[in-house]
Amino acid sequence: MRILFSSTPQHGHLLPGLPLARAFRDRGDDVAVITSASFGPLFAAEGITLLPVGPEIPELLAEAARLAGVDDPTVPDPAVAAELFAGARIDLTADAAIAAAREFGPDLIVAEATDYVGPLVAAALQVPYAKLAFGPPIPAQFTDVFDAVAERRYKERGLTAPQPTWYLDPCPEALRGQDWQAPEGRLPLRPEAHRGPGTPEAAPTASAGTRPKVLLSFGTHFATPEVLRPIVDALAAKADLVVTLGLAAADSDYGDGFDQVEFVGFTPLAELLVGIDLVVTHGGAGTTLGTLSRGLPMVVVPQGADQFLQAGAVAGSRTGVAVMPPAGAEAVAAAVDEVLGNTEYRDNARRAAEQIEAMPSPDEVAEQLVGLLG
Repeated sequence: MRILFSSTPQHGHLLPGLPLARAFRDRGDDVAVITSASFGPLFAAEGITLLPVGPEIPELLAEAARLAGVDDPTVPDPAVAAELFAGARIDLTADAAIAAAREFGPDLIVAEATDYVGPLVAAALQVPYAKLAFGPPIPAQFTDVFDAVAERRYKERGLTAPQPTWYLDPCPEALRGQDWQAPEGRLPLRPEAHRGPGTPEAAPTASAGTRPKVLLSFGTHFATPEVLRPIVDALAAKADLVVTLGLAAADSDYGDGFDQVEFVGFTPLAELLVGIDLVVTHGGAGTTLGTLSRGLPMVVVPQGADQFLQAGAVAGSRTGVAVMPPAGAEAVAAAVDEVLGNTEYRDNARRAAEQIEAMPSPDEVAEQLVGLLG
């Protein structure tokens, strides 16, 4: 089979699909990914073909801001997000994506939940596509606006927006809302904490020291010293900290005097979670589900995008505590005390991990999809 993945060019959108892409690769299928050229090294290390089309995320964000008439396209506003995912990205990527995909000749396209280029390619080539969700379903107040913007772009090209044949769902039961209904074509898919190429899953372990060990990770985009430094100051006295630097910061940006703090560059989440007792995160979907897959509780401090959705799901499941803005670092510290001091959160996180472990693996889903394709 020839399987084509399509994603917005951001780590948080690409990495959740990597386990399934590996599963197809390991089956012997031809696997390719449509996204921007900067991810070449990541996919080269995986032995997966990159079809480098479209601009990088800064150009997409700038164009989305122009289309929406705003200064900050990362604010959690449906109209602004629609211009990023379904407006700017189609405008600047679609034609090259269709050409590259036509040459590759896919039997199936797998598009992440906010990707509208993959479905457009599926419509143009008349092949089935599967939507790969991030976690809890994105609310209709967002997706309806996304779909409306995308539909106009599709019509400009003489295409009709297709419905996904399959909905690949990594969300465990614990994070589902009370009104949850199974989407059409749902196939559950076990989420994984991101790990490096050729790295096996590591067993979860608690910290070995006398103090709790806390991972402070705000992903690749939101991990700025301006945001993290107050939280580091508030937590350093109560826990040993591992702080991720994102893609642009350096440990020197934080100054000196942090004897109980370890600053790390971009590192697969699976490695970061070893020996951790609690994760303080912005609530990226991959971080949230990856953390729960290890049975670890969280404090979620959403910054933008869909992170408020993850924060609400974590709080509702009592697998952690959400700290909503404009609450500051002291509120984060109080939430850390609450989670570490109440075993209910860890117990609930472990139950979520059991639910995740019971879901079909990426290898099993890859086989299932190939069987369904005939």
